[in-house]
Amino acid sequence: MQFGVFSVGDVTPDPTNGRTPTEHERIKAMLTIALKTEEVGLDVFATGEHHNPPFVPSSPTTFLGYVAARTERLILSTATTLITTNDPVKIAEDYAYLQHIADGRVDLMMGRGNTGPVYPWFGKDIRDGIALAIENYALLHKLWREDVVDWEGKFRTPLQSFTATPRPLDGIPPFVWHGSIRSPQIAEQAAYYGDGFFHNNIFWPVEHTKRMIELYRRRYEHYGHGAADQAIVGLGGQVFMRKNSQAAVREFRPYFDNAPVYGHGPSLEDFSRETPLTVGSPQQVIDRTLTFRDHFGDYQRQLFLLDHAGLPLKTVLEQLDMLGEEVVPVLRREFDALRPAHVPDAPTHESLKAARDAAGASA
Repeated sequence: MQFGVFSVGDVTPDPTNGRTPTEHERIKAMLTIALKTEEVGLDVFATGEHHNPPFVPSSPTTFLGYVAARTERLILSTATTLITTNDPVKIAEDYAYLQHIADGRVDLMMGRGNTGPVYPWFGKDIRDGIALAIENYALLHKLWREDVVDWEGKFRTPLQSFTATPRPLDGIPPFVWHGSIRSPQIAEQAAYYGDGFFHNNIFWPVEHTKRMIELYRRRYEHYGHGAADQAIVGLGGQVFMRKNSQAAVREFRPYFDNAPVYGHGPSLEDFSRETPLTVGSPQQVIDRTLTFRDHFGDYQRQLFLLDHAGLPLKTVLEQLDMLGEEVVPVLRREFDALRPAHVPDAPTHESLKAARDAAGASA
């Protein structure tokens, strides 16, 4: 099972002192967090993609290329690659290039994003969001697997005898997760291709997340990729920890109350009860995270949001230390002990290459 962190890259005032970091400070902080993620023994760092204030990560490949050069084993991922407003040709080439730089330690999470104005900025119509996601990914999938592509669709100019360069490392495209909070069409798309499905369930109750994952699992089996419980599932979550729960709640409350996404809405207690947000001791985070398997089945990737809502870098690094030292080792042991032998690990470049080579040898 893979454990890691993701960042949405928001630039948010610290509600305890009113100070807002500069964009430069926030970008540098995200780089520090990514490097720390490997240092404490986690597996994945994922960055979002945004093109509007108050967010800074407009160029994930630039960010991840730097992190690739400074790390040795960390899997570099996107928390959202905007498949709707990015050109699939550019995605194909950018991430294949990053794959070579990182020696294969790259995967992507496709998403539509949650910012409506982005669509017209890039010449698209938000009413075409689902159709864009489906058509653009179909082209991207083809570009990574066929050396010469002829293609015509609705949303971009046709391609004739086109070759995306560079080709994917070892002929193995980056593994793709399709991220969606509420769209069954995206769960269907992930199942159709046999890709992963990531539900960033930080804002949603268990019942909704369970329905989406169960749909993906059923359709994954329907398309012949394996049994439903072998489908590749990832989950998001948000935690804030201190040695005791009272201290955690007291420290986190002002950040929660003023967060740009869920601030000034439900109380921290209501939100913690109705969603996977866990504010408490490391043991409470362990206990809560282990319940995810009870609801959603065995899954392959768990990512935590740690640096949202103006939390100081020092505090985020302390959270990472607790994750790496106290939480994730226990979760690894417990999840591994519970997982049946037929349920696969999360795909990596090396595992996909080995599977390809084994299939070729037996053919």
